[in-house]
Amino acid sequence: MGRLKLQSGIKAIDEEPEECNSSSSRGASACMVNSEVGAVLSVMRRNVRWGGRYMLGDDQLEHSLIQSLKALRKKIFSWHHEWNTMNPAVYLQPFLDVIRSDETGAPITGVALSSVYKILTLDVLDLNTTNVKDAMHLVVDAVTSCRFEVTDPSSEEVVLMKILQVLLACMKSKASVVLSNQHVCTIVNTCFRIVHQAGSKGELLQRIARHTMHELVRCIFSHLPDIENMEHLPSRGIYSVKQEVGGADKDYNFGGKQLDNGNGSSEYDSQLPSVGFSSNASTGLMGSLMDENTIGASNGKDTASNDLMTEPYGVPCMVEIFHFLCSLLNIAEHIGMGPRSNSMAFDEDVPLFALGLINSAVELGGPSIRKHPKLLALMQDELFRNLMQFGLSMSPLILSMVCSIVLNLYLHLRSELKLQLEAFFSCVILRLAQNRHGASYQQQEVAMEALVDFCRQKAFMAEMYANLDCDITCSNVFEDLANLLSKSAFPVNCPLSAMHILALDGLIAVIQGMAERIGNGSSVNEHASSDLEEYTPFWTVKCDNYEDSNHWVPFVRRRKYIKRRLMMGADHFNRDPKKGLEFLQGTHLLPDKLDPQSVACFFRYTAGLDKNLVGDFLGNHDEFCVQVLHEFAGTFDFQDMNLDTALRLFLETFRLPGESQKIQRVLEAFSERYYEQSPQILANKDAALLLSYSLIMLNTDQHNVQVKKKMTEEDFIRNNRHINGGNDLPREFLSELYHSICKNEIRTTPEQGAGFPEMTPSRWVDLMRKSRKTAPFIVCDSRAFLDHDMFAVMSGPTIAAISVVFDHAEHEEVFQTCVDGFLAVAKISACHHLEDVLDDLVVSLCKFTTLLNPSSGEEPVVAFGDDMKARMATVTVFTITNRYGDYIRTGWRNILDCILRLHKLGLLPARVANDAVDDSEFCADPGQGKPVTSSLSASQIPSMGTPRRSSGLMGRFSQLLSLDTEEPRSKPTEQQLEAHQRTLQTIQKCHIDSIFTESKFLQAESLLDLARALIWAAGRPHKGNTSPEDEDTAVFCLELLIAITLNNRDRITLLWQFVYDHISNIVQTTVMPCALVEKAVSGLLRICQRLLPYKENLVDDLLRSLQLVLKLDARVADAYCEQITQEVMRLVKANATHIRSQMGWRTITSLLSITARHPEASEAGFEALTFVMYDGAHLIPTNYILCVDASRQFAESRVGQVDRSLRALDLMAGSLTCLLQWSQKTKEAVGEAATKLSHDIGEMWLRLVQGLRKVCLDPREEVRNHAILSLQRCLTGAEGLCLSRSLWLQCFDVVIFTMLDDLLEIAQGHSPKDYRNMEGTLALAMKLLAKVFLQLLHLLSQENTFCKLWLGVLNHMEKYAKAKVRGKKSEKLQELVPELLKNTLLVMKTREILVQRSALGGDSLWELTWLNVNKIAPSLQSEIFPGQELEQVHHKHNDTASSTPSDPSSEALEASESARTVGSQQVLMRWAT
Repeated sequence: MGRLKLQSGIKAIDEEPEECNSSSSRGASACMVNSEVGAVLSVMRRNVRWGGRYMLGDDQLEHSLIQSLKALRKKIFSWHHEWNTMNPAVYLQPFLDVIRSDETGAPITGVALSSVYKILTLDVLDLNTTNVKDAMHLVVDAVTSCRFEVTDPSSEEVVLMKILQVLLACMKSKASVVLSNQHVCTIVNTCFRIVHQAGSKGELLQRIARHTMHELVRCIFSHLPDIENMEHLPSRGIYSVKQEVGGADKDYNFGGKQLDNGNGSSEYDSQLPSVGFSSNASTGLMGSLMDENTIGASNGKDTASNDLMTEPYGVPCMVEIFHFLCSLLNIAEHIGMGPRSNSMAFDEDVPLFALGLINSAVELGGPSIRKHPKLLALMQDELFRNLMQFGLSMSPLILSMVCSIVLNLYLHLRSELKLQLEAFFSCVILRLAQNRHGASYQQQEVAMEALVDFCRQKAFMAEMYANLDCDITCSNVFEDLANLLSKSAFPVNCPLSAMHILALDGLIAVIQGMAERIGNGSSVNEHASSDLEEYTPFWTVKCDNYEDSNHWVPFVRRRKYIKRRLMMGADHFNRDPKKGLEFLQGTHLLPDKLDPQSVACFFRYTAGLDKNLVGDFLGNHDEFCVQVLHEFAGTFDFQDMNLDTALRLFLETFRLPGESQKIQRVLEAFSERYYEQSPQILANKDAALLLSYSLIMLNTDQHNVQVKKKMTEEDFIRNNRHINGGNDLPREFLSELYHSICKNEIRTTPEQGAGFPEMTPSRWVDLMRKSRKTAPFIVCDSRAFLDHDMFAVMSGPTIAAISVVFDHAEHEEVFQTCVDGFLAVAKISACHHLEDVLDDLVVSLCKFTTLLNPSSGEEPVVAFGDDMKARMATVTVFTITNRYGDYIRTGWRNILDCILRLHKLGLLPARVANDAVDDSEFCADPGQGKPVTSSLSASQIPSMGTPRRSSGLMGRFSQLLSLDTEEPRSKPTEQQLEAHQRTLQTIQKCHIDSIFTESKFLQAESLLDLARALIWAAGRPHKGNTSPEDEDTAVFCLELLIAITLNNRDRITLLWQFVYDHISNIVQTTVMPCALVEKAVSGLLRICQRLLPYKENLVDDLLRSLQLVLKLDARVADAYCEQITQEVMRLVKANATHIRSQMGWRTITSLLSITARHPEASEAGFEALTFVMYDGAHLIPTNYILCVDASRQFAESRVGQVDRSLRALDLMAGSLTCLLQWSQKTKEAVGEAATKLSHDIGEMWLRLVQGLRKVCLDPREEVRNHAILSLQRCLTGAEGLCLSRSLWLQCFDVVIFTMLDDLLEIAQGHSPKDYRNMEGTLALAMKLLAKVFLQLLHLLSQENTFCKLWLGVLNHMEKYAKAKVRGKKSEKLQELVPELLKNTLLVMKTREILVQRSALGGDSLWELTWLNVNKIAPSLQSEIFPGQELEQVHHKHNDTASSTPSDPSSEALEASESARTVGSQQVLMRWAT
């Protein structure tokens, strides 16, 4: 039944098991009481009245008070029972009688009170004591009925303080739980009376009285959590109190005289409540006109209430006390301060005192308040209504206390105070903080402090957003508060103040709360589309479960979407009502066919509508508009509401039209709705309509300045006669309406966008009605369910506000606060993938680094070191970059600008400036987390050009300290050294190198943006001269671009096109050697070298990129040819096995071929070619022809030693081995591929011998002769290639015959100085012809064109035999040619190729042969075919014409025999050779 649960077993004095201990305890208690009796008697004897004897007849008797004290003294030592078994009234009554007596003076009463206080504090009374309840009631009754004579003001104050002591001791006693609700109310009443009376007393009494009141309230409400829930309370009873406890017959007189602090006619007394004490009935201390505010009074007619008040104290007394405290605020609000006002200043003192007590009650009651409906109802309505009004008080103290109470209410009861909290923030905090109420600076500051306190509650902003911003019937409190904090942090045309810092603290508290919620298991990225696919009445959207985040999160997002669309619809409607409704139909917020209810709800629940347009629409005579009007009126709840209040609420939502017909339609709809819900007094809806008209007219009359003669109350009542169904309305009813309208105007033309409205009584009534129907309060936990949506709203203003404060701040703690805010913003932006926000933050921060500012006259490094703000901003920028680089997009450009500035100042770590990628080859497995960054030293990195100027941290520092310069410098000061040191430490904290070395961990999109930013920062290369500074920047950016390319080899496809295009642009626009093109080419080669082993699918693209080197301007290529070749050699040696395509090898061999004629580069180029061709190590069909051509160019090159040309020829000749191996494989394989390869082998061989043929014309004798021998080797060794006859015939035509012709032409047409010893070369060439012809004779003799071939051989032999070398015929050739011809003819004879097959003139081969042979050596025919043999040969040939040729050994034998016949013994030997 809402009472304290009694705790049994509490003992004042623990009983000892031993009898002696029990006896000792009894004796101690007896001594204590005895000493107190003696103290009281001693004081009484000092007074003349009590010192003598009273005379009554013949007997001399003592006063009854003294007799009772002495009687107690006689008994106490004779009691043998335990004290807790005795009735406490026995030893308390004598003291209480003294306290009650009006004959005792202040000193005696004070000692008696002290005695009672001692008994209470020594825990003589506890729950185990007999009749403890009656005893406690006796004490309370006696103390609250205390009477005494006032002898002097100081003694009176002492007694009052002791009364407070005793009453507080009663409440703190272990036995206090037995006190009834009525007695607790009486205690509080008494204390408040003393508090009030203390206003005219000393300061000490005032402070003690107030402290005691606070302690009482704390003591009472601290028991609320222990009280059982009260299921049933009467509807009236304890809340309808009409008279004081005990009635007017009780006479409490503080002294024998009447107190002079007021009388019955006092203005003050007539307005203050009676709170428990009354002096004489005729002259009460505080009067009784307001006694309805007395705590705990009952009208005596409600038995249930009386029963509750006599039960052990619990919720009923707490409700009464809290109700009384709220009533103090009402009194303070309406009190009229007269000239004889009490010293307790009502303008500030009473509200502060009451608010302090209320705050204590709320603090201690806490969440338990919601278990008790009556207490909760007080909090929701009466308390909050008063808080709303006192919140606008001009006193900062009152405002501060109000805010403290609201914060406590939010912490403990926010789920029950949704709309009240909205109203408080809208009507108090936002109005004051924005100076909408004419608030003073102190008020603004207090309001801002309160708001910051709320923001420090981690879930506050999230709950405001979920419950208010996402509710179509509520205002956007979160947005308003966030905007307020952002704007308040802006110092506009003024220096930074405490208010700005305070607002910044609140803003950052909100942001940090969001940051802390990141990673708490929230569904951050699950943002389902909120678009409405079909029409659903938006005002009916409900949530199935407000406690399950899986339900309420999508629900509030959907509601917020609807709210945003409604506001967009309102904007359209304000411009064109028809288009506005069409827009809402398009978003499915209104049905395709408009119905009155949906339009009415749009008007009712959408903020920002033009109320003039709404009023015109509702007043329109169109049938649809009339239906909308009635539906609109139906959305209001006028149940049990005063007519004027209902009319105010109705007319606040739109502007009442000016036309009388429209006004009538509007008021008819209102009257119909009002009568439907509140028909108590009105007879019919016509009565409501007429009275509503009358109120509108009265409102105009009273509040229009043009109306001079105002309507009186009698006029108003007279005007409304007989309107209630022919009868008059109650006069009191009409009078109340009249005064309400006179006091508060009904605004028929509400302001558009009035901002944060004032909380009027009618609005409060409406709010309380809405609170019963509003959606449940959503309590947010530590998960970031809505942070993405919230942060998207406030991110821009937040970044701007923090940036402005950071810009204006001068103290390190403010800098650090801003930095914390920046980091929190970055974390949230990254977590919720808000790349634009992060970019904006980076852009803003980069401005503060001062690195982007043009240099002033001061040394920039020193200036940077002296600027704390710039250093902190720089560290913050790069901290954000390293932590959240995945989500940076366009911000990379600003970051790179800062890096480039540091580079120009020589402040970057050396590894960033040199090469930031070599660690990728040596670091740990990236799968094990981010590797420890390390890099090769500068000595390990091949350099292709002149080194840059000294850079790096230590380099910069050493430059500062160096004095060995051409121009004398002054030694840096200690301050400069310290500034430099700070600068270096700052750069070290930035970890700039990690941005690039760990770029492998960047997300793809961010990596691309980084690459684009590097290309952008490098600038476009120009063909004209560029400044060294621009070139240095371009080189540095290119280095970084190459670095991230190599660090991201697994994602090279993302970057490659950007990198290639940039390098291509550099190569094709550079016409003079420079560091940029050097770095571009070397970087390109290094990229290929590093990536070829890992990216087979990109091999062709990578190698194709090397063709850029071939496009270099001749001057540039010549300058860097050696370095390029060295890189190409390394690439070939490292990756030859990975290059498989013809295009790739064409690029490589082209690069190598170019070097053949370069003095410095040729050696490295030939080394690379040798690596590929030696022993056919890396020769493949794809690269064979290309390598042969490259080798030919090295053979023809006259750069370098002759030996290299000879080695090149050997490589060409040695490549024949590869052809033989491939040919053998094709014989073993079958299929189309084998056939194709066999054909390709013939083509490769032909290209080989053609290449050698070209070298045979070399001016150098050794090369020329070696080439002929190599050609002979390749021709004679090609039998295993299975070459076709046609290919051989082609070879004779384009290789052998052409070579012979060219050599003969050279021998005859060039100076012997240019071509030495051509005679020997011609001889070698002729031998080659004879040998190759003889070797192929068996194959080619079957061809139809053999005759033509044979004639060609004879023709060339003839030319050589007759050739003139150095102007005369060569004896060597004249001797060699006939001999070679003779050997050839002998073999042809032996093989029976050269025979006479028919009569003279019928065999062309025979005839043509001898016709040509006779031109060379006429005697050969007779030598080879003597006359006697001619016929034999002819006949024999006829017999064996169809037989196959003989084997070589038999041919040699026959040739030997023929030689003997003709006498030429050397033929066989030469053939064998």
